[in-house]
Amino acid sequence: MAEPPQSLSAYPTPRELSLRAWAPLREPLFRSLWIAAVISYSGTWMQNLGAGWLMTTMTTSPMMVSLVQAATSLPVFLVVLPAGALADMVDRRRLLLITQAWMVLAAAALGVLTLAGVVTPWMLLLFTFLLGLGAVINDPAWQAIMPEVVSREKLSPALALNSAGFNVARSLGPAAGGLVIAAAGSGTAFLINAASFFGVIVFLFRWKRPPHQDPVPVSRLLESLAAGFRHLRESPPVQSVLVRTGLFSLFASALWALLPLIASPHGAIGFGMLLGAFGVGALLGAAILPVFRHATSLDTIVAGASVLFAAVTAPLGYVDSFPALSAAMFFGGVAWIKILVSLNFSAQTMSPSWMRARSLSMYLLVLQGGMAVGSVLWGAVATRFGITTAFVAAAVGLVAGLAGIHRFRLRAAPVDVSAPLTSPAE
Repeated sequence: MAEPPQSLSAYPTPRELSLRAWAPLREPLFRSLWIAAVISYSGTWMQNLGAGWLMTTMTTSPMMVSLVQAATSLPVFLVVLPAGALADMVDRRRLLLITQAWMVLAAAALGVLTLAGVVTPWMLLLFTFLLGLGAVINDPAWQAIMPEVVSREKLSPALALNSAGFNVARSLGPAAGGLVIAAAGSGTAFLINAASFFGVIVFLFRWKRPPHQDPVPVSRLLESLAAGFRHLRESPPVQSVLVRTGLFSLFASALWALLPLIASPHGAIGFGMLLGAFGVGALLGAAILPVFRHATSLDTIVAGASVLFAAVTAPLGYVDSFPALSAAMFFGGVAWIKILVSLNFSAQTMSPSWMRARSLSMYLLVLQGGMAVGSVLWGAVATRFGITTAFVAAAVGLVAGLAGIHRFRLRAAPVDVSAPLTSPAE
């Protein structure tokens, strides 16, 4: 860690830290992408709410309900590593346009079929999988363009703002989604999600991305993947991020897998309000994160937030009161954003530019793969032993996972956005 300032006056004031946190929005390119992304994220949260709620209306099986989350994350096992290699080889802007169009078509088709009344539980899982497939192919390229749309010194607050935007949507999307579902059904929510992608599509069409070099031939995909695995094997920072991410996502997934079941007594609007409370907590967490980042290390932030998330998760199976559930979700949101922003920043900075998308694809594989495996695991545990036992076991796992913190430390290295996208060694 850097030496502390020699006097108290050398420390930034809370106002200065707040201004730094919002500074990326003064850059027009990042601001326009951020606004479009918040709209798209809001649609995604409406989609998630609609899919989870629709499944609870068709079946009360914890396993089937948890499979909605699993279907969203399952594609990560199939395509995220090739997607990361592809994002390092081709024009990322064009790749993103293709994936956004794919998600528009999948969401629109599901919306039409739902309104027609022909959707079955397995059909819902299929279209959820197709949407997840588009999202997984999209994510490495999306993550990798962040250093290209904001100046280098503002990358850290930009990543925090991107997560904050996701959680603005987490507040607005479910609340609006609950009203839409109550008034017009899940099918309408799916169609609104399809429309929400168009803001990002317009941004991508208008973005004049400076080419770094000619795209690498796709025939070199396997070669590019092999280089990514060599980098993983030789890079302790990459290994640390992946281990810490896996330990968190596996146990944290219990909340998302089983939340529709504990929210079902409160109706679609109540479900949306619970997700909204989580989003408001995440916004607060994003707002105070710069203070923590200045005062302590990433490891300390993640450890403290993991304990808080475990404390929120453990009693969920016992709580029936809606205000108490809302409070738990609020503090869960505070903890969640601190953990994910810290992990994401380490993931963004753990590799050179020419390896960034492939390294990020490994991070996304572990993050979303842990969510998918965890969703199935906690669905099975809840079916066999009950929801209460599943939440308590997940909380214990979150705390136990901190045992590896001394061996697998997180770091936040500077990002070199001027380096070539492809290594001469490849």
